[in-house]
Amino acid sequence: MTHRMWMQGVEWLAAASADPRACKWEWDHGEGVSLLAAGRFWDVLSVPDRLGLLTLDLLWRPSLPIPGPTLVDTDARRVGFFLPPDPSGGWIGAGLRYATKGAWVAVPPPYRPGGCLEWLVPPDGSGALHTPGLLELALREANGALAVLRPAGQE
Repeated sequence: MTHRMWMQGVEWLAAASADPRACKWEWDHGEGVSLLAAGRFWDVLSVPDRLGLLTLDLLWRPSLPIPGPTLVDTDARRVGFFLPPDPSGGWIGAGLRYATKGAWVAVPPPYRPGGCLEWLVPPDGSGALHTPGLLELALREANGALAVLRPAGQE
């Protein structure tokens, strides 16, 4: 990621903060993580890490657009996909969590990890997000693959 792209990513992310200057200060001088409001510029679909990593891998196909911003929380073992805001988001499935208006999401800056949080696909500042339809198809495919790979007797 070029310096210009990550600077644009910083500005784009910080815009979701109640105080963008304080947010950027926290990234550079504090704990390295800021709480940002979901539902204004983006929502986040959080899934178990195994499902999320396989889903992201499926989205990296030459025939598809570059995946949108994707965050991993190594402590919680979750992957978060940033999507266009949709207060009626009907994401249903085992282990899925959907953050929209009224929810807060902990995020590091796009240029370095913040504790257990790290960007797998950092925001580039363009506002590009995951396409809900493509993400849904990849999640279904990944769920199917994981069901086949799951050891017998495990649910």
